[in-house]
Amino acid sequence: MRNRAPQRVRFDENRRTPGVPSGETKLLTQTEAVIDAIASAMRRDARVFYIGHDVGAMGGSLQGTRGLLAEFGPRRIREAPISESAMVGAAVGAALFGQRPIVEISFGEFIPAAMNQLVNQAPNIHYMTGGAARVPLVVRTRVGDGPYGGHPQDYSAWFAHVPGWKVVMPAVPVDAHGLMLSAIRDDNPVLFIEAMSQAHAPRGPVPSEEEEVPIGHARVARPGTDATLAAIGSMVPASLRAADTLATEGIDVEVIDIRSIQPLDAGCVVASVRRTGRLVTAHEAWVTAGLGAEIAAAVAEACPSALQAPVVRVGTAPVPTPSGKVRPHALPNAHHIAAAVRKACGRG
Repeated sequence: MRNRAPQRVRFDENRRTPGVPSGETKLLTQTEAVIDAIASAMRRDARVFYIGHDVGAMGGSLQGTRGLLAEFGPRRIREAPISESAMVGAAVGAALFGQRPIVEISFGEFIPAAMNQLVNQAPNIHYMTGGAARVPLVVRTRVGDGPYGGHPQDYSAWFAHVPGWKVVMPAVPVDAHGLMLSAIRDDNPVLFIEAMSQAHAPRGPVPSEEEEVPIGHARVARPGTDATLAAIGSMVPASLRAADTLATEGIDVEVIDIRSIQPLDAGCVVASVRRTGRLVTAHEAWVTAGLGAEIAAAVAEACPSALQAPVVRVGTAPVPTPSGKVRPHALPNAHHIAAAVRKACGRG
């Protein structure tokens, strides 16, 4: 197995259109982009291995590991018993002994089953050892609504509150690919969250070469002048649809894809609000104590005089995300986002 230094290209915000890779590309879904990045990293670094439930012959939840077992075999694509705490604990131990594990918690609803390992162990060991030990660990999971109807609860905001974690949630295939590459090569634990509604969404261009997207940088998905719309995960495409609708009404919305929950690129949002004077936040997690509140606070601290109207937050209703026909009534969508922007612009 090859184990050489990766020949890769660092992401450059100044040399490519937001959400579009430079150079030669291939068209992949979000799931395919993540698999492609994992396979690329595993080919170059024998320390990288994958562990999770049904990740081998079955091809993983939502076919999220399809093809990996055939290429890398059962020693590197490891099936685990149904115990999230055991999987994450084993991965933490492997990371401490020089490996670079990726552990899959199939759905975010099962994250609470491994909270001791995720909160007390993985993010703290570097600090507790005075910098002597590191935990280069990626935890991959999925949250939110999707065409499959199960496990929709989104606990992503919890981990923004835990020092030591990096947390990302891509919204387009190119970022799913580049952020996974960055996560695997990071010396810190990274929580890689995928919005389930985007798993098999339309394909987008992904670089044929290894082009990392650095963790901690938001991107401007759509420039605008009248209001700033800071969105996360599945709410990015919903925000872009809302912005298209609002454009027909004479409201020009700037859409920012947060994509990095921790560290948060507050500077990108602040710079946008200084231009637009208005802020709306949108995420599939609950509004109360969600990342939208943190973004609003960051803007209020940095440029309170720039705000021409109160911040408006959009998110899931404050109930456990329901199932069946009731679910759409609890979840945010492009219609809710457009209404929030109209309210911020005094047209609601």
